[in-house]
Amino acid sequence: MNLYQKIFKEYWNPYIAISIAGLASAFYFGITGTVWAVTGEFTRLGGHILQWFGVDVSQWAYFQLVGIEGTPISRTDGWIVIGMLVGALITILVSNSFKIRVPKQKRRLLQGFIGGIIAGFGARLALGCNLAAFFTGVPQFSFHSWIFMLTTAIGTYFGVKVVNTKWWRGKPLLTKGSMNPVVTQAVQKRTIQPLIGLIFALLYLGLVLYFFTTGKTMLAVACIAGALFGILIERGQICFTSAFRDLWISGRAVMSKAIAVGMLISVVITFIYIQNGSVALIKMAAPSTAIGGLLFGFGIVLAGGCETGMMYRAMEGQLLYWVVGAGNIVGATALAYGWDHLGIYHALVEKGAKVNLIEQWGPMGALFGTIAMLAAWFLLSNWWEKRFRYGKGIKSQTTDRISHVTKEA
Repeated sequence: MNLYQKIFKEYWNPYIAISIAGLASAFYFGITGTVWAVTGEFTRLGGHILQWFGVDVSQWAYFQLVGIEGTPISRTDGWIVIGMLVGALITILVSNSFKIRVPKQKRRLLQGFIGGIIAGFGARLALGCNLAAFFTGVPQFSFHSWIFMLTTAIGTYFGVKVVNTKWWRGKPLLTKGSMNPVVTQAVQKRTIQPLIGLIFALLYLGLVLYFFTTGKTMLAVACIAGALFGILIERGQICFTSAFRDLWISGRAVMSKAIAVGMLISVVITFIYIQNGSVALIKMAAPSTAIGGLLFGFGIVLAGGCETGMMYRAMEGQLLYWVVGAGNIVGATALAYGWDHLGIYHALVEKGAKVNLIEQWGPMGALFGTIAMLAAWFLLSNWWEKRFRYGKGIKSQTTDRISHVTKEA
């Protein structure tokens, strides 16, 4: 019972969860030659939806770049996304914590949708979100990831400025009644959730075995990796939005430091794979990278969650994040259209270059240089946290509650 409590009732230490995610993402790269990513698949889904309505997107330059052949269930990236949703849902059900939640302020739905559009557009402009252009991009030794990381942080700063304004927050809604209501019959009925979660897990395991037995090994690997990532982001409450946003609001740097540790682990394992023949996935470093990072950081704060946070919160039953997800798809698809139709590629991308740090600095220089930069990020985050705590005084409980409410909205 204590083991069940620790695994499914208590959230995991973010350092442990993100470290495992970093290790798993490196192994996934070594096995498949691809990386943990989601917004590329969101863009393809947007293209498929347009195809359902008779729009031919096959000649769009962006879809020729990222590919649109097949369906989500025939692509490894598709099963990464599906697996993340399923993995998160299973742990949520087993922990008996699924509940449909509608924001008390209905304006949050529109705000989340707008934030999702901006974040989706920015992510695909930069050719990746907090995963492919950040968490799994840095271990690929792609310089564009550092540009994206820095500009994302700046974007979240301005996002915090907006969401803390009165016109954005609106009038507070006061609820009458006890702060500690008695357990209702509806809550008691949710004890069936662990059984449903177990059934989902068995069905999903059956699907993985089917892929293995029919020779679709890569799809099976993607299923396993996706589910593992989903479990880790939900149990560790991994959210890149909070990693940056908390720095600006309360100075809290736990998530920021944990992400640095997770990437450091991934860097070392990925480096070994690359030195043994795996091909690093290097993305374009261009003005689009910086602008995309700014838009992405700004959008995820308005939305209340990044791609990882959005996915597990949607599985918790939070309606807001289904709306945010829809906004992500709309924004990503709009960028795919504008890539060639509106001249975005020629204006912001074409003059960029793919900068591989291993080629620029040499293998050992890139490895130790990247480790040094991640260590500097960790130390800077730690200094920032202490600055808030001791240099500027402990923030009021009101400010902490604002951060908590924004995160859980």
